[in-house]
Amino acid sequence: MSYDDLPALTIDVSDGVATVTIDHPPLQLMDAVLLSSLWAFVARVRDDADVRVIVFESADPEFFVAHADMAYFTDPAALPAAIRAAIAAAPGSVVPEGMNILQAMSEEVRSLPQVTIGKLAGFARGAGNEFFMYLDMRFAAIGKSGQGQTESLLGILPGGGGTVNMTRLAGRARALELILGAELVGAELAERYGLINRAVPAGELDTFVSTLARRIAGLRPEVISITKAAVNAVAQPIPHEAYVVENEGLNAAIGDDVTELAHKLLAAGLQTREGERDHERIANSV
Repeated sequence: MSYDDLPALTIDVSDGVATVTIDHPPLQLMDAVLLSSLWAFVARVRDDADVRVIVFESADPEFFVAHADMAYFTDPAALPAAIRAAIAAAPGSVVPEGMNILQAMSEEVRSLPQVTIGKLAGFARGAGNEFFMYLDMRFAAIGKSGQGQTESLLGILPGGGGTVNMTRLAGRARALELILGAELVGAELAERYGLINRAVPAGELDTFVSTLARRIAGLRPEVISITKAAVNAVAQPIPHEAYVVENEGLNAAIGDDVTELAHKLLAAGLQTREGERDHERIANSV
């Protein structure tokens, strides 16, 4: 299986492990390019018998995926164009009724026969953290990583599966705290809240994840698939209606006031490299 035609992603397959490096400067935004490449990769890798484990990491030491492109709120044509591009990149793929494309990707990733692992050494906010939460296992660097859902500061909710998956991982009370509080969460608190499997010293993260991925990939292939199927059977499935409620809430929230606020945030420095280092302070000050 070839993946050389997917911009914003560098993919290496070795010993049963596909290492997917997100490489989309300057900020690793979840824009039309990255969204299309991830959507196409997930659709394609599903049938790749040479891949038993998938590791997602970032080429940028500061940002895993910064967040969704703010153009989705300032340009009415931007999001429909991104959706069309993503569907075109994976012919035959569909977005279920009542869901948006990020929510659909959540379920596509969760249903992969391969084990998916996220390696977080920088910031993952908004759609970036939503994608990170889709993965089967997640590991983050102590003192280097940060996860956040800051959509409430823009007047919306995390509409790409964020309310659904954060509640699934952290529980109702903590999901409300993190979504409405819009706090950046470091690795140690993320571990305590259940957002990640384990907080790992920054200098050990690469080796830890690589060793785990190769250990799993070295198992008999059927062991991986039957184990994942058995664990999924125990885990409570996410009802389609949960995504519908989230998507309806997102659509209802987006309006002229959100567009105006998005322009103000951009003017204040959001979606620049310097501004993203201080995302929460800027978003709280506008």
